[in-house]
Amino acid sequence: MTAAEGHPSLTLPSFGVRRNLRDEIIETLRAAVISGELRPGVVYSAPSLAAQFGVSATPVREAMLDLAKEGLIDALRNKGFRVTELSDKDLDDLSELRALIEVPTVRRIAEAGVDQSVIDRLRPLAAGIEEAAERRDFIAHVAIDMEFHLELLALAGNPHLVETVRSLRSRSRIYGLRSLAERDELVPSAHEHAELIDLIEAGDAAGAERLMHRHIRHVRGIWAEPQPDRDDA
Repeated sequence: MTAAEGHPSLTLPSFGVRRNLRDEIIETLRAAVISGELRPGVVYSAPSLAAQFGVSATPVREAMLDLAKEGLIDALRNKGFRVTELSDKDLDDLSELRALIEVPTVRRIAEAGVDQSVIDRLRPLAAGIEEAAERRDFIAHVAIDMEFHLELLALAGNPHLVETVRSLRSRSRIYGLRSLAERDELVPSAHEHAELIDLIEAGDAAGAERLMHRHIRHVRGIWAEPQPDRDDA
């Protein structure tokens, strides 16, 4: 199956003309991979995706090549692109690495305390994650979630740590978002971000650490499910 034949579960935004069009396309496609909206085993063409975005094929093709360099997708000569498949062990290993980095970092941030301006900057992102969950926009949900966590971790003052986590999160997959939404469990799970801000604002380092650990477990627990059925290319 190719993207040209249509894909009922994939809904991409129409960008039109924007100043950072390529960056927006990369972020959206990355989130589509992570959320499972772009599925393993399906061949996607740049022209077909570009038509859904409402842009020319060139920036989409360039974005897909960038994601191929990141190891998220494979470029297929004269065919298109296919999402790189990961085993359950791969996903478990990525989650373990994330926990080793993110959990103690969030604790340190809560212990050090943050300015109110930072709290005020993070709250709209947390609200955006919940709003995306409410409207079942899984791509936006993942994209805003990524922005929230990277901005939070940046407070530790270590850009190398942030880039490492960005890479780990980009390579992860969250296939269970649609099932969670159908069970009306996605919004309560998304609310963990607002709870985390409350704990950090209160200086509750132990509470923030516990919540962050639980949050990452959810990615490989209630937010996860077996890989989606794959169609032959």
